[in-house]
Amino acid sequence: MKKVTDILRSIIFNIFFFGGSLACSIVLIPALFLPESKCAQVVSDFYGGYMKLIEKYIMGLKLEIRGLENVPAGACIIAAKHQSAYETLKLPYMRALGYPAIILKKELTRIPLWGWYPARMGQIAIDRGSAKEALDSIVSGCKMKLDAGRSVIIFPQGTRTAVGVKKPYKAGLAKVYRDVHVPVVPVALNSGVFWGKNAFFKKSGTITFEFLPPLAPDLPPLQMMEQLERAIEDASDRLVAAALSARG
Repeated sequence: MKKVTDILRSIIFNIFFFGGSLACSIVLIPALFLPESKCAQVVSDFYGGYMKLIEKYIMGLKLEIRGLENVPAGACIIAAKHQSAYETLKLPYMRALGYPAIILKKELTRIPLWGWYPARMGQIAIDRGSAKEALDSIVSGCKMKLDAGRSVIIFPQGTRTAVGVKKPYKAGLAKVYRDVHVPVVPVALNSGVFWGKNAFFKKSGTITFEFLPPLAPDLPPLQMMEQLERAIEDASDRLVAAALSARG
């Protein structure tokens, strides 16, 4: 019965997700004329609020956030596990994080109407055609945002990874870390249990984001990467196991 309910909820949710995203893109056009920081705040609060409503009341999805006390007061790198689209719809829109900038594919900014917003909100768009150019864009973009006092979100595995699949952590984060000298906050999560990679059908339940103790800005980059991977993977495995157990 629960599976059938989740299927019906998913169909209705996706209608409201895509239709509502288009409607929000139209309603929020005046925000495009605001300064970058104000645009990021207005769009995040409005669209993020809309998403929270349809996730909770249509899909039956809730978000539990743990460890916010581990996030430093100043700018930092938020390095998160990436299991689904869910975290890309949550982390950049969090007021508690100061609306951090996120790294995204440049082609997303070419989507009619919707694509206007990432650029105006100061997100870091990269062209993945050339590995070197992409890395240079990530480093320069992150440095610019961090120097301006704005935190940045990086998914160190570079792509969404399904639950139970192991993929290496990319060296790009080590280069950014070496050049910017700010703390790195690992973020573990279990979103993939409920909102799978490229999944049309979702599952109701409670997704958990856990912000772990920050890694100091002066570690050797490779040592930082080792500590980061161990912290994120161990905590994410724990959260996934708890979520699977709760679902039976």
